[in-house]
Amino acid sequence: MAVPAGRLRDERVVQVGVLRRALRRPELGSVVGAIAVFAFFALEAPAFATHDGVANFLDPSSTLGLMAVPVALLMIGGEFDLSSGVVTGAAGTVTALLAVNAGWNVWPAMLVSLIFSVCVGLFNGLVVIKTRLPSFIVTLGTFYILQGADLYVTKLATNQVLISGVETTKGFDSASAVLASTIGGFEISIFYWIVATILFTLVLMRTRFGNWIFAVGGSAPAARNVGVPVIATKVSLFIIVSSMACLVGNMVTLRFHSATVTSGVGLEFQYIVAAVIGGNLLTGGYGSAIGASVGALIFGMVNQGIVLSRWDSNLFLLFLGAMLLLATLINAYIRQKAEAISK
Repeated sequence: MAVPAGRLRDERVVQVGVLRRALRRPELGSVVGAIAVFAFFALEAPAFATHDGVANFLDPSSTLGLMAVPVALLMIGGEFDLSSGVVTGAAGTVTALLAVNAGWNVWPAMLVSLIFSVCVGLFNGLVVIKTRLPSFIVTLGTFYILQGADLYVTKLATNQVLISGVETTKGFDSASAVLASTIGGFEISIFYWIVATILFTLVLMRTRFGNWIFAVGGSAPAARNVGVPVIATKVSLFIIVSSMACLVGNMVTLRFHSATVTSGVGLEFQYIVAAVIGGNLLTGGYGSAIGASVGALIFGMVNQGIVLSRWDSNLFLLFLGAMLLLATLINAYIRQKAEAISK
């Protein structure tokens, strides 16, 4: 029996409710968590919600967020980069060595550090693609290679692991104004973080490259079969991560007027945890840049909130582990609900 035309329904134009749209967003759990964390510490330590308090927790959140966002994109693409933390320190060290020890202007020194970082990302991406080894193993190897090389070269050139005196070099004032100044009491890195989050969100949600990222993370063979340039997409993601690491490394070097070879070591796990807290799956193919930023924001709020509440600083690690487990459970629950509602 024919169905009356008025009763036909095209699924493509079905109205989607607010609840269904919210549950489809990967960052929902992290946003709720961020609101809860802010409210808790605002009550626990009133100074937390003041101008200075907000500036203090946004500061560490910004540098963490600048890395968590590209790391999230790489995770959505189905890969990991455990060398991202050490690249931040290595990039800053390259800039400091050239500027302080070789007498270069800071700007060309930073350009060389960017080229160096791009090469690291290119190396990681090509090795992962060509060898088909897990990116976890490849980038862990790059981590140790860079850490060892950084220590050796720096000690060989300066006989120490700290390079100071960057503020006396040519071009420092202009570079510092662009990358390490403050605006209205807030570090300029916060504004870079906001711009990066918006930019990467638009790339992920509004461009063909963003579609490719989701496709290769969901299933690389299937993506390849429909014409997605899997190799170029994954290599580009590794390069984006290492390039952002260069930006963060130079920000830190200019801000503290020095570079140390241990800077950034260990932070790669925080980048990944922030991305996971933000709703990005470890299995790839699902997540958001906004969620990673919110995850970084939670990190900053917990870090500063513990200090203002005068708690033991070691509790930060306890909070970190608890947030990771809780976020993973919440994200899994929300996704199951979203899939159930979609059926």
